Amino acid sequence: MSALAIGLVYDVFGSYRPRPGDPPDAEAEYEPEATVDALAAALALLGHEPIRIGNAHALLAAAQGGSLPRLDAALSIAEGYGTRNREAWAPVLLDLLEVPLLGSDALSLSLCLDKAWTHAVVLAAGVPVPEHVSVESPRELENVKLPGPFPLFVKPRWEGTAKGIDAGSRVEDAAALAARVGLVTERYRQPALVESFLPGAEYTVTLVGNDPPEVWPTLQRALARDSGIGLHAVEAEGAPAPPHHAPGELGGALEAELGQLALRAFSALRCRDFARLDFKLDAEGRPRFLEINPLPTFAPDGSFGILAELQGRAFPELLAQVLGHGLARLGLARLGLG
Repeated sequence: MSALAIGLVYDVFGSYRPRPGDPPDAEAEYEPEATVDALAAALALLGHEPIRIGNAHALLAAAQGGSLPRLDAALSIAEGYGTRNREAWAPVLLDLLEVPLLGSDALSLSLCLDKAWTHAVVLAAGVPVPEHVSVESPRELENVKLPGPFPLFVKPRWEGTAKGIDAGSRVEDAAALAARVGLVTERYRQPALVESFLPGAEYTVTLVGNDPPEVWPTLQRALARDSGIGLHAVEAEGAPAPPHHAPGELGGALEAELGQLALRAFSALRCRDFARLDFKLDAEGRPRFLEINPLPTFAPDGSFGILAELQGRAFPELLAQVLGHGLARLGLARLGLG
Protein backbone atom coordinates (compact mmCIF):
# COMPACT_ATOMS: atom_id res chain seq x y z
CA MET A 1 0.00 0.00 0.00
CA SER A 2 1.32 3.46 -0.89
CA ALA A 3 2.28 6.00 1.75
CA LEU A 4 -0.57 7.91 3.35
CA ALA A 5 -0.57 11.54 4.48
CA ILE A 6 -1.59 11.45 8.16
CA GLY A 7 -2.31 14.73 9.91
CA LEU A 8 -1.23 15.25 13.52
CA VAL A 9 -3.28 17.74 15.54
CA TYR A 10 -1.95 18.49 19.01
CA ASP A 11 -1.54 20.92 21.87
CA VAL A 12 1.98 21.19 23.26
CA PHE A 13 3.07 23.16 26.29
CA GLY A 14 2.87 26.84 25.38
CA SER A 15 0.29 26.34 22.62
CA TYR A 16 -1.87 29.09 24.08
CA ARG A 17 -1.09 32.34 25.80
CA PRO A 18 -2.21 32.38 29.45
CA ARG A 19 -5.82 33.53 29.73
CA PRO A 20 -7.28 35.57 32.58
CA GLY A 21 -8.56 33.30 35.31
CA ASP A 22 -6.66 30.21 34.14
CA PRO A 23 -6.12 27.67 36.94
CA PRO A 24 -2.51 26.91 37.83
CA ASP A 25 -2.68 23.52 36.10
CA ALA A 26 -4.27 24.85 32.89
CA GLU A 27 -1.67 23.09 30.69
CA ALA A 28 -1.66 19.78 32.57
CA GLU A 29 -3.17 17.85 29.67
CA TYR A 30 -0.93 19.27 26.96
CA GLU A 31 2.01 17.31 25.61
CA PRO A 32 5.77 17.82 25.27
CA GLU A 33 7.20 18.04 21.77
CA ALA A 34 8.66 14.56 22.41
CA THR A 35 5.15 13.09 22.14
CA VAL A 36 4.61 14.56 18.68
CA ASP A 37 8.06 13.35 17.63
CA ALA A 38 7.23 9.82 18.82
CA LEU A 39 3.90 9.75 16.96
CA ALA A 40 5.58 11.04 13.80
CA ALA A 41 8.25 8.35 14.13
CA ALA A 42 5.56 5.69 14.57
CA LEU A 43 3.76 6.78 11.41
CA ALA A 44 7.05 6.79 9.52
CA LEU A 45 7.70 3.21 10.71
CA LEU A 46 4.38 2.28 9.12
CA GLY A 47 5.59 3.85 5.87
CA HIS A 48 3.37 6.93 6.06
CA GLU A 49 4.00 10.66 6.00
CA PRO A 50 3.19 12.55 9.22
CA ILE A 51 1.84 16.06 8.59
CA ARG A 52 2.27 18.28 11.66
CA ILE A 53 -0.64 20.71 11.84
CA GLY A 54 -0.64 22.07 15.39
CA ASN A 55 -3.68 22.73 17.53
CA ALA A 56 -7.35 22.97 16.56
CA HIS A 57 -7.03 26.68 15.87
CA ALA A 58 -4.15 26.00 13.47
CA LEU A 59 -6.27 23.34 11.74
CA LEU A 60 -9.14 25.80 11.37
CA ALA A 61 -6.85 28.55 10.05
CA ALA A 62 -5.22 26.22 7.52
CA ALA A 63 -8.60 24.97 6.29
CA GLN A 64 -9.98 28.50 5.96
CA GLY A 65 -6.82 29.81 4.30
CA GLY A 66 -6.53 26.98 1.79
CA SER A 67 -3.11 25.89 3.10
CA LEU A 68 -4.16 22.55 4.59
CA PRO A 69 -2.51 19.73 2.66
CA ARG A 70 -4.50 16.77 1.42
CA LEU A 71 -4.89 14.29 4.27
CA ASP A 72 -5.80 10.61 4.04
CA ALA A 73 -6.50 10.49 7.79
CA ALA A 74 -5.66 12.36 10.96
CA LEU A 75 -4.93 11.78 14.62
CA SER A 76 -5.94 14.45 17.12
CA ILE A 77 -4.45 14.55 20.61
CA ALA A 78 -5.46 18.22 20.98
CA GLU A 79 -7.11 18.92 24.34
CA GLY A 80 -8.35 22.48 23.75
CA TYR A 81 -9.47 24.41 26.81
CA GLY A 82 -12.49 25.59 28.75
CA THR A 83 -15.55 23.58 27.79
CA ARG A 84 -16.50 19.94 28.09
CA ASN A 85 -16.46 19.80 24.27
CA ARG A 86 -12.84 20.93 24.03
CA GLU A 87 -11.43 17.52 23.06
CA ALA A 88 -13.97 17.41 20.22
CA TRP A 89 -12.91 20.69 18.56
CA ALA A 90 -10.45 19.13 16.13
CA PRO A 91 -12.48 15.95 15.44
CA VAL A 92 -15.53 18.06 14.50
CA LEU A 93 -13.42 20.15 12.12
CA LEU A 94 -11.99 16.97 10.60
CA ASP A 95 -15.54 15.65 10.19
CA LEU A 96 -16.44 18.81 8.28
CA LEU A 97 -13.35 18.38 6.10
CA GLU A 98 -14.25 14.69 5.52
CA VAL A 99 -10.89 13.53 6.89
CA PRO A 100 -11.10 10.10 8.57
CA LEU A 101 -10.13 10.15 12.24
CA LEU A 102 -7.96 7.74 14.20
CA GLY A 103 -9.30 7.20 17.70
CA SER A 104 -12.71 7.94 19.17
CA ASP A 105 -15.08 10.40 17.52
CA ALA A 106 -16.19 13.80 18.79
CA LEU A 107 -19.30 12.56 20.58
CA SER A 108 -17.46 9.86 22.54
CA LEU A 109 -14.70 12.31 23.45
CA SER A 110 -17.16 14.84 24.87
CA LEU A 111 -19.15 12.18 26.70
CA CYS A 112 -16.06 10.61 28.24
CA LEU A 113 -14.73 13.96 29.46
CA ASP A 114 -17.91 14.53 31.50
CA LYS A 115 -17.37 12.12 34.38
CA ALA A 116 -20.96 12.21 35.66
CA TRP A 117 -22.44 11.32 32.28
CA THR A 118 -19.73 8.69 31.76
CA HIS A 119 -20.59 7.09 35.10
CA ALA A 120 -24.28 6.94 34.16
CA VAL A 121 -23.52 5.19 30.86
CA VAL A 122 -21.07 2.63 32.21
CA LEU A 123 -23.19 1.91 35.30
CA ALA A 124 -26.11 1.07 33.00
CA ALA A 125 -23.74 -1.34 31.22
CA GLY A 126 -22.96 -3.12 34.49
CA VAL A 127 -19.68 -1.41 35.43
CA PRO A 128 -19.60 -0.40 39.14
CA VAL A 129 -18.78 3.26 39.88
CA PRO A 130 -18.33 5.24 43.11
CA GLU A 131 -21.42 6.79 44.63
CA HIS A 132 -21.40 10.43 43.54
CA VAL A 133 -23.32 13.67 43.16
CA SER A 134 -22.68 16.70 40.93
CA VAL A 135 -23.07 20.16 42.46
CA GLU A 136 -22.64 23.63 40.97
CA SER A 137 -22.02 25.59 44.18
CA PRO A 138 -21.41 25.03 47.90
CA ARG A 139 -24.97 26.22 48.50
CA GLU A 140 -26.33 23.15 46.69
CA LEU A 141 -24.78 20.90 49.33
CA GLU A 142 -27.61 21.86 51.68
CA ASN A 143 -30.17 20.16 49.42
CA VAL A 144 -28.41 17.06 48.10
CA LYS A 145 -27.83 13.64 49.57
CA LEU A 146 -24.11 13.10 50.00
CA PRO A 147 -22.72 9.90 48.46
CA GLY A 148 -21.68 8.44 51.79
CA PRO A 149 -19.91 9.21 55.05
CA PHE A 150 -16.69 11.19 55.19
CA PRO A 151 -14.06 11.13 53.87
CA LEU A 152 -15.36 12.22 50.46
CA PHE A 153 -13.50 13.09 47.27
CA VAL A 154 -14.06 16.28 45.23
CA LYS A 155 -12.90 16.94 41.68
CA PRO A 156 -13.93 18.92 38.58
CA ARG A 157 -16.69 17.23 36.60
CA TRP A 158 -15.05 17.50 33.18
CA GLU A 159 -11.28 17.49 33.41
CA GLY A 160 -8.57 14.87 32.95
CA THR A 161 -4.91 14.26 33.83
CA ALA A 162 -5.71 14.92 37.50
CA LYS A 163 -6.53 18.58 36.83
CA GLY A 164 -8.11 20.06 39.91
CA ILE A 165 -6.94 17.18 42.11
CA ASP A 166 -4.42 17.47 44.95
CA ALA A 167 -4.12 16.40 48.58
CA GLY A 168 -7.02 18.74 49.45
CA SER A 169 -9.40 16.80 47.19
CA ARG A 170 -9.98 14.36 50.04
CA VAL A 171 -12.25 16.11 52.54
CA GLU A 172 -12.92 14.98 56.08
CA ASP A 173 -15.90 17.11 57.16
CA ALA A 174 -18.69 19.40 55.95
CA ALA A 175 -16.63 22.59 56.22
CA ALA A 176 -13.80 21.16 54.11
CA LEU A 177 -16.35 19.82 51.60
CA ALA A 178 -17.96 23.24 51.12
CA ALA A 179 -14.56 24.92 50.77
CA ARG A 180 -13.37 22.41 48.19
CA VAL A 181 -16.57 22.58 46.15
CA GLY A 182 -16.21 26.36 46.13
CA LEU A 183 -12.60 26.13 44.95
CA VAL A 184 -13.44 23.70 42.12
CA THR A 185 -16.51 25.55 40.84
CA GLU A 186 -14.82 28.96 40.93
CA ARG A 187 -11.37 27.99 39.67
CA TYR A 188 -12.47 25.55 36.95
CA ARG A 189 -15.84 27.15 36.07
CA GLN A 190 -17.76 23.88 36.08
CA PRO A 191 -19.66 21.66 38.50
CA ALA A 192 -17.82 19.69 41.17
CA LEU A 193 -18.19 15.94 41.37
CA VAL A 194 -18.42 14.71 44.97
CA GLU A 195 -17.65 11.00 45.30
CA SER A 196 -17.37 8.45 48.06
CA PHE A 197 -13.67 8.02 48.81
CA LEU A 198 -12.28 4.68 47.68
CA PRO A 199 -9.47 3.54 50.00
CA GLY A 200 -8.04 0.67 47.94
CA ALA A 201 -5.37 0.23 45.30
CA GLU A 202 -5.61 2.04 41.95
CA TYR A 203 -5.11 0.41 38.55
CA THR A 204 -5.03 1.54 34.95
CA VAL A 205 -6.04 -0.67 32.02
CA THR A 206 -5.04 0.07 28.42
CA LEU A 207 -7.17 -1.15 25.52
CA VAL A 208 -5.93 -1.16 21.93
CA GLY A 209 -7.81 -2.08 18.77
CA ASN A 210 -11.40 -3.03 17.99
CA ASP A 211 -13.90 -5.90 17.70
CA PRO A 212 -12.88 -6.55 20.46
CA PRO A 213 -9.94 -4.46 21.65
CA GLU A 214 -6.86 -6.13 23.10
CA VAL A 215 -6.49 -5.80 26.87
CA TRP A 216 -2.90 -4.87 27.60
CA PRO A 217 -1.21 -5.61 30.97
CA THR A 218 -2.75 -3.76 33.90
CA LEU A 219 -0.54 -1.23 35.70
CA GLN A 220 -0.86 -0.34 39.39
CA ARG A 221 -0.52 3.31 40.35
CA ALA A 222 1.36 4.43 43.43
CA LEU A 223 -0.70 6.13 46.14
CA ALA A 224 0.38 8.85 48.56
CA ARG A 225 0.55 7.23 52.00
CA ASP A 226 -1.08 10.09 53.90
CA SER A 227 -4.13 10.60 51.67
CA GLY A 228 -4.54 7.46 49.57
CA ILE A 229 -4.70 9.64 46.45
CA GLY A 230 -2.77 8.70 43.31
CA LEU A 231 0.82 9.93 43.49
CA HIS A 232 0.55 11.33 39.96
CA ALA A 233 -2.12 13.75 41.21
CA VAL A 234 -0.46 15.02 44.37
CA GLU A 235 3.26 15.21 43.61
CA ALA A 236 4.47 18.70 42.80
CA GLU A 237 6.68 19.30 39.78
CA GLY A 238 10.29 19.78 40.80
CA ALA A 239 9.69 18.64 44.40
CA PRO A 240 10.59 15.28 45.96
CA ALA A 241 7.78 12.75 45.77
CA PRO A 242 5.87 12.40 49.05
CA PRO A 243 5.91 9.03 50.85
CA HIS A 244 3.99 6.57 48.73
CA HIS A 245 3.26 2.90 48.19
CA ALA A 246 1.53 0.46 45.87
CA PRO A 247 -0.70 -1.50 48.25
CA GLY A 248 -2.45 -3.81 45.82
CA GLU A 249 -1.78 -7.41 44.86
CA LEU A 250 -2.66 -7.90 41.21
CA GLY A 251 -3.61 -11.53 40.88
CA GLY A 252 -4.94 -13.19 37.77
CA ALA A 253 -8.58 -13.04 38.86
CA LEU A 254 -8.47 -9.30 39.61
CA GLU A 255 -6.64 -8.49 36.39
CA ALA A 256 -9.17 -10.50 34.39
CA GLU A 257 -12.05 -8.71 36.12
CA LEU A 258 -10.49 -5.29 35.43
CA GLY A 259 -10.05 -6.25 31.78
CA GLN A 260 -13.66 -7.34 31.40
CA LEU A 261 -14.96 -4.17 33.08
CA ALA A 262 -12.74 -2.07 30.83
CA LEU A 263 -14.04 -3.81 27.71
CA ARG A 264 -17.63 -3.28 28.84
CA ALA A 265 -17.08 0.44 29.44
CA PHE A 266 -15.17 0.91 26.17
CA SER A 267 -18.04 -0.67 24.25
CA ALA A 268 -20.78 1.24 26.08
CA LEU A 269 -19.05 4.56 25.34
CA ARG A 270 -18.48 3.63 21.66
CA CYS A 271 -14.75 4.25 21.89
CA ARG A 272 -12.37 3.25 19.10
CA ASP A 273 -8.77 2.16 18.57
CA PHE A 274 -7.29 2.97 22.00
CA ALA A 275 -8.18 4.16 25.50
CA ARG A 276 -6.91 4.05 29.07
CA LEU A 277 -9.31 3.26 31.92
CA ASP A 278 -8.71 3.89 35.61
CA PHE A 279 -10.16 1.84 38.49
CA LYS A 280 -9.82 1.94 42.28
CA LEU A 281 -10.77 -0.67 44.83
CA ASP A 282 -13.42 0.08 47.44
CA ALA A 283 -13.27 -0.91 51.12
CA GLU A 284 -14.34 -4.46 50.23
CA GLY A 285 -11.65 -4.80 47.56
CA ARG A 286 -14.08 -4.51 44.63
CA PRO A 287 -13.02 -2.48 41.58
CA ARG A 288 -14.90 0.71 40.81
CA PHE A 289 -14.57 2.61 37.53
CA LEU A 290 -13.08 6.10 37.93
CA GLU A 291 -12.73 7.36 34.37
CA ILE A 292 -11.87 6.53 30.80
CA ASN A 293 -9.43 8.53 28.72
CA PRO A 294 -9.99 7.93 25.00
CA LEU A 295 -7.32 10.61 24.46
CA PRO A 296 -4.56 9.10 26.63
CA THR A 297 -1.13 10.65 26.74
CA PHE A 298 1.34 9.22 24.28
CA ALA A 299 4.22 10.90 26.12
CA PRO A 300 7.29 8.65 26.32
CA ASP A 301 7.11 8.64 30.14
CA GLY A 302 3.38 7.81 30.26
CA SER A 303 1.53 4.48 30.34
CA PHE A 304 2.43 3.57 26.76
CA GLY A 305 6.09 4.24 27.49
CA ILE A 306 5.93 1.98 30.55
CA LEU A 307 4.21 -0.74 28.53
CA ALA A 308 6.87 -0.49 25.82
CA GLU A 309 9.58 -0.91 28.46
CA LEU A 310 7.81 -3.91 29.99
CA GLN A 311 7.56 -5.52 26.57
CA GLY A 312 11.18 -4.72 25.71
CA ARG A 313 10.13 -2.74 22.64
CA ALA A 314 11.13 0.59 21.19
CA PHE A 315 8.50 3.21 21.98
CA PRO A 316 7.79 4.25 18.35
CA GLU A 317 7.39 0.58 17.45
CA LEU A 318 4.70 0.13 20.09
CA LEU A 319 2.94 3.33 18.98
CA ALA A 320 3.05 2.07 15.39
CA GLN A 321 1.09 -1.00 16.51
CA VAL A 322 -1.48 1.20 18.26
CA LEU A 323 -1.95 3.49 15.25
CA GLY A 324 -1.98 0.50 12.90
CA HIS A 325 -5.21 -0.70 14.53
CA GLY A 326 -6.88 2.62 13.72
CA LEU A 327 -5.68 2.60 10.12
CA ALA A 328 -6.93 -0.98 9.72
CA ARG A 329 -10.37 0.02 11.08
CA LEU A 330 -10.50 2.80 8.49
CA GLY A 331 -9.58 0.36 5.72
CA LEU A 332 -6.44 2.35 4.98
CA ALA A 333 -3.88 -0.32 5.84
CA ARG A 334 -3.54 -3.98 6.73
CA LEU A 335 -2.93 -4.43 10.44
CA GLY A 336 0.76 -4.28 11.24
CA LEU A 337 1.69 -3.05 7.80
CA GLY A 338 1.94 0.31 6.11
